[in-house]
Amino acid sequence: MSWRERADCRHVDPDLFFPVGTAGLTLVQIDEAKAVCAGCPVREQCLQWALDVGQVEGIWGGTTESERRATRRRSARMDAELIDAKAS
Repeated sequence: MSWRERADCRHVDPDLFFPVGTAGLTLVQIDEAKAVCAGCPVREQCLQWALDVGQVEGIWGGTTESERRATRRRSARMDAELIDAKAS
């Protein structure tokens, strides 16, 4: 069974996870989507998939697009620092 088949969101309207905008009722929608993710048994696999494939839109693994961008930037910075440390 794949992680998608065990996800809590499989019984929720997919539109919930693709909010449009960044203010007002969209913030409520984001919070509702993240609440579904909060107790999901495959949250980590979902987030890792989104990071691995560069998923830009939607809530994945309880994160927004901007949160995943920040995670990718942190990871790239840490990788660069590790490479620099090994080269020294």
